[in-house]
Amino acid sequence: MADLFDNPMGLMGFEFVEFASPVPGVLEPIFEKMGFSLVAKHRSKDVDLYRQGQINFIVNREPRSEAYYFAKEHGPSACGMAFRVKNSKTAYARALELGAQPIEMATGPMELRLPAIKGIGGASLYLIDRFEDGQSIYDIDFEFLEGVDRHPVGHGLQIIDHLTHNVHRGRMTYWANFYERLFNFREIRYFDIKGEYTGLTSKAMTAPDGKIRIPLNEEASNTVGQIEEFLMKFNGEGIQHIALMTDDLITTLDKIKAAGIPLMTAPPATYYEMLEDRLPGHGEDVQALQSRAILLDGASDGKDRRLLLQIFSETLLGPVFFEFIQRKGDDGFGEGNFKALFESLERDQLRRGVLQAA
Repeated sequence: MADLFDNPMGLMGFEFVEFASPVPGVLEPIFEKMGFSLVAKHRSKDVDLYRQGQINFIVNREPRSEAYYFAKEHGPSACGMAFRVKNSKTAYARALELGAQPIEMATGPMELRLPAIKGIGGASLYLIDRFEDGQSIYDIDFEFLEGVDRHPVGHGLQIIDHLTHNVHRGRMTYWANFYERLFNFREIRYFDIKGEYTGLTSKAMTAPDGKIRIPLNEEASNTVGQIEEFLMKFNGEGIQHIALMTDDLITTLDKIKAAGIPLMTAPPATYYEMLEDRLPGHGEDVQALQSRAILLDGASDGKDRRLLLQIFSETLLGPVFFEFIQRKGDDGFGEGNFKALFESLERDQLRRGVLQAA
């Protein structure tokens, strides 16, 4: 296990997620309903910074940029993501030596040149080493709005927990190798989920810093399952959902719901009736969870409790959605909930006519 902690790229967590849309005005109201605030505007480009806690969302509307062309192909989506690294020049050089494809970003006068390589579905993967307040990329390339809290609390979402990728059949190994080779990620979970009609396989990859998590999903059926439907709607591989963490999911969720963010269909009542058998002595308020359709996973024997609370939005940007989670000592991805979630999505596909009942 020693090499699990070998961090040759100096990874230090997520820095931001970049979004773009071919139609203006799609992204901003969604982010505002989720509790994000506009805090800064780029000095020379049509690019805005939305923030909540330590989460940075970049909205890129710059014409003829990488984000512009990505959105033309895939619709409103996460068109890029950034990893924090100790030294971006060193990390970038190492990535190119290991076969990464560079992306040249146009810059204006007095702007930082942000090193980037081609990631999932052609999305930009940035390597950022300036993130301390007062010296960050935002302090240099952006102008903060006057009188605005630079780290608004919003609805209580604090950090980016993970970004899940959907990939074509047979490509999960390719992308697992991509993250292993360049960044020394390791597979920490493997799922093979089967519903009544469809299935998927998933590899959960984690970086050596323990802060960057990327599950990879691949279709495991011969019909139009959930992964295949995403790939058709998205027009290729990409970021399927972005998971955001809070330390009080019930309070955060109540604010998100009140703001009008639609949430995924609740699991059947039997899901909550079986919680005590699955997680004996978990100590959570089942009625509070059930009334909000929050899923519970982890391990518990009444003494040792390691729990994960999670809930998913409906698709908000084309086929892309968000996850809201709270970790109480559990570092998993809700694998115990995968089947319940999968079957819920399958029911939705049946309702919409994408799947046909046998």
